[in-house]
Amino acid sequence: MIKVAKFGGSSLADEIQFQKVKQIVESEAERKFVVVSACGKANEEEHKVTDLLYLCAAHLHYGVSAESLFVPIEEKYRRIKERLGLKIDLDREFEEIRSHFDKEIDTDYLVSRGEYLTAKLLAEYLDAQFVDAKDFIRFIHNDEVDLEKSREKFFKLIDTDKKIVIPGFYGTLPNGNIKVMSRGGSDITGAIIANLVDADVYENWTDVSGIYVADPRIIRNSLSCKRLTYRELRGMSYMGANVLHDDAIFPVREKNIPINIRNTNKPNHPGTMIMNDCSELDAKDPPRIITGITGKQGYTVITVVKNHSSTLVGFLRELLSIFEEYRVSIESVPITVDTFSIIVSSKAVSNNLYEILNRIKQTFQPDDMRVDENVALVAVVGRRMQSLPGISGSLLSEFGRNAINIKVINQSADELSIVVGVENSDFEKAINCIYERFVLAQEETL
Repeated sequence: MIKVAKFGGSSLADEIQFQKVKQIVESEAERKFVVVSACGKANEEEHKVTDLLYLCAAHLHYGVSAESLFVPIEEKYRRIKERLGLKIDLDREFEEIRSHFDKEIDTDYLVSRGEYLTAKLLAEYLDAQFVDAKDFIRFIHNDEVDLEKSREKFFKLIDTDKKIVIPGFYGTLPNGNIKVMSRGGSDITGAIIANLVDADVYENWTDVSGIYVADPRIIRNSLSCKRLTYRELRGMSYMGANVLHDDAIFPVREKNIPINIRNTNKPNHPGTMIMNDCSELDAKDPPRIITGITGKQGYTVITVVKNHSSTLVGFLRELLSIFEEYRVSIESVPITVDTFSIIVSSKAVSNNLYEILNRIKQTFQPDDMRVDENVALVAVVGRRMQSLPGISGSLLSEFGRNAINIKVINQSADELSIVVGVENSDFEKAINCIYERFVLAQEETL
């Protein structure tokens, strides 16, 4: 079995966290490949290394000294080195970085040094081979990685007798320049490595014990999910759950490699397993009816009523084209007979809402049109809902019992998710009542 283990910034915030990571990596021989983020915050007073490096680059571009920002970074890495008794020549490393300090500094190069230095420290601490991401991860252009070329270069670099430590978050453009990925890029690197080595599991180690059923800022002590499908993950992350970047899913999903979200501070907790198909495990251990509850606030719902419009060819396309002209992305379009509700982000129409409404009136002369602002969307996701009748009715009844007014409802054709629009002021109340009725109540019966 081959496991790729990615450790986030919180897992490598100081020497104590490094010690935890070492215990985890060395506890299983299968954890052959280790991907790391830049060191995170060890306490609330600290700043993330990546944030400081971005600020350094901004200062340098404007000809302003970055010393006051860079010194804390130096001190952090030197402190970890000394307390772990490492021999890495940080003087030389920092001298090399400083040699690039001028107005023309490459921001991507500077920002990537957080992951680079963290990986160098951890590689020595684990007596592992350091393999620089710039030497094998190849971008075709901008954000697309050439997996085949990356795989070919990677296997020419690695020593198969040692564990491998790789810095996340960056690779190399065709011209040889370092290119960083989007925030959360170390997750993407971990998924890429899992793809390259055909891993059996991609472990993503962080500071939470898996994926929560609901936002713990709303539901204190929220339960976590044992497992979920990639489709459920997509539904939860799209509607606001802080899970994994979409680009961190594709490289493993295409090879059917499970992702295991684990907690560095509670390594014995199994975390959450994300898979293409959970049916085999579900047969032995049935999941909860609801996998996750998530959502976002700040939507506007524009409802257009036009008699006989449902039979008019091209009506919906023409209606949506108005939003396209104003470059407004559409969240959802719930439809009933002759009634079309267009849900958009309130921010997206903040400057042109009345222009859009006027265009709709002039073009279609609707029989009725109304606008609901300050709407929140609450998404209920669960693969088990597909096989249980009456879930939508029970959900709506629960909202009614808690005096929550429903603005709009939209259920996916595959019955994997139900999205309900409520007032912004009822957002947390809605999540709480669903959690209590469909998660806690079921948990108590188990």
